[in-house]
Amino acid sequence: MLRAPLALGRPLLRAGTQGLQPALTAVLQRALVKSGLQQDLELLEGRCLALRIDDLGLSWRFTAGPRGLAVAPPGLAADATIAGDSAAFLLLASRQEDPDTLFFRRRLVICGDTALGLGVKNLLDALEPESLPWPARRLLQDLAWLQQRLAGSLIQQPPAPMPGPPRE
Repeated sequence: MLRAPLALGRPLLRAGTQGLQPALTAVLQRALVKSGLQQDLELLEGRCLALRIDDLGLSWRFTAGPRGLAVAPPGLAADATIAGDSAAFLLLASRQEDPDTLFFRRRLVICGDTALGLGVKNLLDALEPESLPWPARRLLQDLAWLQQRLAGSLIQQPPAPMPGPPRE
């Protein structure tokens, strides 16, 4: 039987860190705007935050620019890093676990400038799930269920289908 992170991570590994970062940045930027939190990105201006998924060997670096969240330029060292395994990030993104719980249990850790890391954690915590594009919300819901199923901690049926994407 495949380990859950490996099974879930194969598509991510194929796309690679560089291939996924623009899409991840766009999804997060849209969610920040829709949640009215884009102005809170000022804590990242001129600074760099890395997100690192250790069990998959993936890492992304972000900064804030004039248009909001941006991919950090090459050579800009991370001021802070939020790191953990894929299961912890999936629990965080799908809202199945409170961010504080993940940090207190050391499933996610902050390295470097902890004030910056905590600020970003609070910003991510303030994002409403509905602010994510519908396909991203559905994907997170399904991946969280699959991860739990592969880990053997879930014996229920898959989540009920979400209604179709809202018309905007």
